[in-house]
Amino acid sequence: MRGYYDDDDEKAGELWGRCAEVEGLFMDPPPRPREILTLRGCPRESGLARAVTRSTDPVRLLGDVSLFIHPEDPATDSPRFWALENVTVLAHRPSPGDPDRVDITVGAGVEDDWGPRLQPAPQIDLSATDWEGSCLSIDGLSGPRPRRQVQPLHLIGCEPAEPLLAELRSPQEENDQVIALWALDRNGRRMSRYNFQLRPGDARPSVLGGTLIDITVPDPSGSLPWLVADRPTLAARQVWDVWYDGIPTQPNQWARFDVQGRKEWLDLCRVGPYGQGVGRSGGTYHLDGQYVTEKTGLLLALGEALLGPGGTYGSSLDSVRDHLGGGPSVFAPFTLVWHHADTARAAIAGQILGRRTNLSYFDATVNLLKDYGVTVTLK
Repeated sequence: MRGYYDDDDEKAGELWGRCAEVEGLFMDPPPRPREILTLRGCPRESGLARAVTRSTDPVRLLGDVSLFIHPEDPATDSPRFWALENVTVLAHRPSPGDPDRVDITVGAGVEDDWGPRLQPAPQIDLSATDWEGSCLSIDGLSGPRPRRQVQPLHLIGCEPAEPLLAELRSPQEENDQVIALWALDRNGRRMSRYNFQLRPGDARPSVLGGTLIDITVPDPSGSLPWLVADRPTLAARQVWDVWYDGIPTQPNQWARFDVQGRKEWLDLCRVGPYGQGVGRSGGTYHLDGQYVTEKTGLLLALGEALLGPGGTYGSSLDSVRDHLGGGPSVFAPFTLVWHHADTARAAIAGQILGRRTNLSYFDATVNLLKDYGVTVTLK
């Protein structure tokens, strides 16, 4: 357990202690309470408005939406970010007095970072996986709202260092005191990190005995509600069990997991490995595509083909593009033989990249590889 620090400045961390286990760590975030919002003044020609208002097959389920509110004076303030969860279109109508704009009413779960401090903005941008848009104002966004349900953490078998002992002796009321909880494999290698606010509610002799202690943290998210969503999901537990023995050495160990489990696997791939053949071009690589049944599976299979089990080219096609340009990866020119390509072609043919192209995710991946000089052979 280390003091919170920037990813680019590991030496700023301070060891607070070690614990044998954490009960309550894995949790699927409870859904946010549903609220009604009205997006006013959306340009009729924007991707959002076109998707919602088209006469044939209008889109009603917008998924998760990122919302950026620009400040009136960029020199004195910065953009504010909001997350809208599972957005559903309830109604739309022309904006009063402006036929080129439309008002869209939606239901959504709202991540509340700013509350009543929301100020008028010159522009509000919205984006999702397959579209972008904007609006002039939003009704219902500002103001207090209920928090998500809290689940405590129980740190079991803790061997506290002096900073943790000092906190237990005299708790500090620092709203932004964030602790990084590192999960280590059996070799002591870092697997993953979870940030939380440490405000101990109870400390007692550990059920593991000796001089160890158990600590309950009643509200790990504290004043930072987005930390609730940062917890590893229930699907991560089995994935971590595999990685606990070290970086996987056999291919396709991720294939038995569902979509959420595969996402957790991809998250653990961020730490490597970087071995023979990495950082150079040339050669022939084989992608086993028999388990590529969705986007995450495609990214896992690609990373495994090029870097070996546990390797990754990132969590999106933008990340793949960055890796193909060089760095700690195999970069073009090289040959990629994609076995069982028809599995991915059929499984993700309908997952369209609608923001910049009408290509399917499969076709967009193949074209991206070819654009960067990769010879792709589909089998």
